[in-house]
Amino acid sequence: MSRFTESFRNIFKIHELRQRILYTLVLLIIVRLGAHITLPGVDGKLLAAAMNSSSSSDNLFGLYDLFVGGAFHNAAIFALGIMPYISASIIIQLLGAFVPYFQKLQKEGEDGRKKVTQLTRYGTVFISALQAYGITIKLRSMEYQGAKIIPEQIQGMYWVLAAVVILTAGTIFMMWMGEQITERGIGNGISLIIFIGIIDRFPYALLSEYQDLRVGSRLVIVELIIVIIMVLIIAGVIIVTQGTRRIPVQYAKRVVGRKVYGGVTQYIPLKVNTAGVMPIIFAQSIMFIPNTVLSFFPDNATLQKVATYFNYTSPVYSALYALMIVFFTYFYTAIAFNPKEVSENMQKQGGFIPGIRPGKQTSDYIDNILTKITLPGSIFLAIIAILPTFVTNFGVSHQFAQFFGGTSLLIIVGVALDSLQQIESHLLMRHYDGFMKSGKLKGRRQ
Repeated sequence: MSRFTESFRNIFKIHELRQRILYTLVLLIIVRLGAHITLPGVDGKLLAAAMNSSSSSDNLFGLYDLFVGGAFHNAAIFALGIMPYISASIIIQLLGAFVPYFQKLQKEGEDGRKKVTQLTRYGTVFISALQAYGITIKLRSMEYQGAKIIPEQIQGMYWVLAAVVILTAGTIFMMWMGEQITERGIGNGISLIIFIGIIDRFPYALLSEYQDLRVGSRLVIVELIIVIIMVLIIAGVIIVTQGTRRIPVQYAKRVVGRKVYGGVTQYIPLKVNTAGVMPIIFAQSIMFIPNTVLSFFPDNATLQKVATYFNYTSPVYSALYALMIVFFTYFYTAIAFNPKEVSENMQKQGGFIPGIRPGKQTSDYIDNILTKITLPGSIFLAIIAILPTFVTNFGVSHQFAQFFGGTSLLIIVGVALDSLQQIESHLLMRHYDGFMKSGKLKGRRQ
């Protein structure tokens, strides 16, 4: 513990690192402030009452509100959050796997990367405008006890246009802040914005558990067991997130002039969870669509009966959800990691895997290992994703159960590890000790 405290003190001894951390904190505070500034014309009290009287945790609106830290629930100027940028990035990445134009851009180095970034920004504006218009439709139709959330006298096209511009500008501003954090702060800015939105809900979840404990609905020993289980789950997520399978690569010696290159052994690190949190996001988005659509037909008894199968507490929902996560894990891994491209690059640089011929055999060998390690990774993701559902069956509130698994926990762990690794890199560059006894975090960026 003393070593960790000393490392924490060393952080603020380094001027550049201290400035980066403070810069990041200031921008993240601005993000949270914007999540509580309501759109002009919206009655905040009526909106809060209407949202509290209806459950939106099992539809797309609930998923969206999770990522933006309650800004969607507040109809704030940052209600769209950074999600349109994430959506645009995913679309561009998927196009890069199938469309030759985007494949060409990805191979053009720095110039291609700048072009892809510019296209992603344009896509963000387009998606933001569409989603902002959808929010205006929802807000105009909302009412509580006969009173409109937005007074009818201002529900004209001027208000709609103003709301769309404000919401779109809010997303663009958050995108800019995310890029600034990445460049001038610490950690990945876009990920940190999502991270701070999810973490914002954690104190309220703890307060909910404390109130249950205070009124005597749960014993202290039971609460301690729940906390211990939560710690063990977080430890398991960290282990799997950091888990890699290293493939040795030998490089042949080359003599260029008077210098000798190669002749060393390096490794290709294949992560157990190459896809990260994306399979859960894809599967969750698709699984929430039926309930969201069916919620528009509240008077149809047949459709409402079908909707019960897609409720997050249903065993059918959990089974389908788990299967889709396994499928999307393999799907996204195939897009994110191309064994053939790795094999070709290795062969160009004079590298080979001992005992394996360069070319197709190397590609097949890497693909075979990747397929084998992806299976336990996908099963682990599926278990983590459905854990909140099982936890709620044991009396834990839905608000607190979200931190036992699913998208929330994976994002929190992934972003926290990445930020700590970057901070540790700055410490080691200045000859300070890292956070761990060994002097570095496992998986630290070189």
